[in-house]
Amino acid sequence: MADKNTKKAKRLERRKYSTRKGLFGSPERPRLSVFRSSKHIYAQLIDDFAGRTIASVGTVNEGVLPDGAKHGANVAAAKAVGKAIAQRAKAAGITQVAFDRSGRKYHGRVKALADAAREGGLKF
Repeated sequence: MADKNTKKAKRLERRKYSTRKGLFGSPERPRLSVFRSSKHIYAQLIDDFAGRTIASVGTVNEGVLPDGAKHGANVAAAKAVGKAIAQRAKAAGITQVAFDRSGRKYHGRVKALADAAREGGLKF
């Protein structure tokens, strides 16, 4: 069983590096990186030139989850994180980003976060 999970993790890392090859966050167009765990989802705006995070949001942050949400591992929580990262990006003066899905498929929670960020005014 451990061998299966190790191989699965290596495949994810390979996909992650493959997608990251063409992405690079600049001060004008930072990288919107999405991390999805089994219990939460996180989004960061990263300036790769300076090597710093401009803004970050996760379902563990206070007030991000919608009222009545039991956990941060669903589409509703991902939408809330997408809206919150769009608001923080606007506050930092950012309108365009490069979307980094971190090797995950573009569906489900990752797609919900991206759609909510677009609705919030981010372009990618």
